[in-house]
Amino acid sequence: MTEVHVVRVFTDEHGMHGNPLGVVLDTKGLEDNRRQAIATQLNYSETVFVDDLEQAQLRIFTPAREIPLAGHPLVGTAWLLSQVLGRTVITLRPLHAANVDTWLDDGVTWIRARYADAPPWQFVQLASPVDVEALSVPPAPEYDLHEFWAWTDEAAGRIRARVFATAYNIPEDEATGSGALRLVETLRRPLVITQGHGSLIYARPSTDEARGEVGGRVVRDETRHV
Repeated sequence: MTEVHVVRVFTDEHGMHGNPLGVVLDTKGLEDNRRQAIATQLNYSETVFVDDLEQAQLRIFTPAREIPLAGHPLVGTAWLLSQVLGRTVITLRPLHAANVDTWLDDGVTWIRARYADAPPWQFVQLASPVDVEALSVPPAPEYDLHEFWAWTDEAAGRIRARVFATAYNIPEDEATGSGALRLVETLRRPLVITQGHGSLIYARPSTDEARGEVGGRVVRDETRHV
């Protein structure tokens, strides 16, 4: 049996909503096929395997396959390592992506990552939040890695979004940090994104033009054995 720490990432101010994340801290002897089987069985958007606690080196698996970088796994793992395990973590090291800076500010865990390492999300802007709410799941078979969004308050940078990722066996994602990262790359301004049933994602450009910043609140749910 493998122990999995489960947290919810990008909750609202009251600890509600958020996207579940599985984090495996003891990866000794776990081959790739076993890692994929665990991620598929858990069926969270992503599951993280931390191969080196001291270096915060990790790998990220969706229910379908391994990916280089994703936002909610990095935010959730940074929070777990620092706030639950009590480790000083300023850098996360995804095995297949550039190093990611991380820090805590006023209860929000932040990451700074390269835009180029995020999945190639496609964006569809709709006229209003009502149109976003009305979408079916998924909107159509060809929308397999897409974020639909609309302004709720353009002046304030507030957005309503929904994300569909059937390419990763995720019909609809509750909260997508890498999508927020890519949207910041496109819009080049700070954003507050409400996604899914009420998850809350903060995102903004970095002083490094190749990187963006994504932040959110995290809560701990349970420990599972699979």
